[in-house]
Amino acid sequence: MILHVANLRHNYSREGFLEADALPDPLAQFRLWFEQALEAGVPEPNAMTLATVDHYGRPAGRIVLLKGLDERGFVFYTNYESAKGQQLQQTPYAALVFWWAELERQVRITGSVDRVSAAETEAYFHSRPRASQLGAWASPQSQPLPDRASLDQRYQALEARYADQVIPRPLHWGGFRVMPDTLEFWQGRPSRLHDRLCYIRQGDGQWLRQRLAP
Repeated sequence: MILHVANLRHNYSREGFLEADALPDPLAQFRLWFEQALEAGVPEPNAMTLATVDHYGRPAGRIVLLKGLDERGFVFYTNYESAKGQQLQQTPYAALVFWWAELERQVRITGSVDRVSAAETEAYFHSRPRASQLGAWASPQSQPLPDRASLDQRYQALEARYADQVIPRPLHWGGFRVMPDTLEFWQGRPSRLHDRLCYIRQGDGQWLRQRLAP
């Protein structure tokens, strides 16, 4: 089995990514690649790995969904009392990774993190499906549960409680924004000689672009 895994190969050959193709603004470049991922039918193109560190400095990663992007950064939502919520409040810095296999592309992002405003959180919460709103109340995210039935019972009780009512947003649930200081665009190329263009935010807010060795 180990030999079989070691011998897995995929030769990337779709296209390159040269400096002449890259936009000056990395957020504009991200939007362009994201739109191309949508057009290519990539499943859940907004799925991204979120990496944080715990209070011992140990890394933790999980997939979350991008739910907003503007000039300030990348937004996702979660339970503030979850493991990732607590880690981000203790160490407000994170890394994001997007992987779009169909396009042989990866985007890596690092930056500082802050909560989005209460108004933004409220607007997004009330745009969610009702079942997802109830789920935000029902799940004590990252906490131990005795069994699946206990979670289902919590959900059913909340469903009955808020029948025919507007569901309020839990105060322990909301958004985080990753405000990027680096964005790296990776395009697969043959012979593992991939293209990597990295944008680094300078002190004056401008972006320095560098090519990195694959």
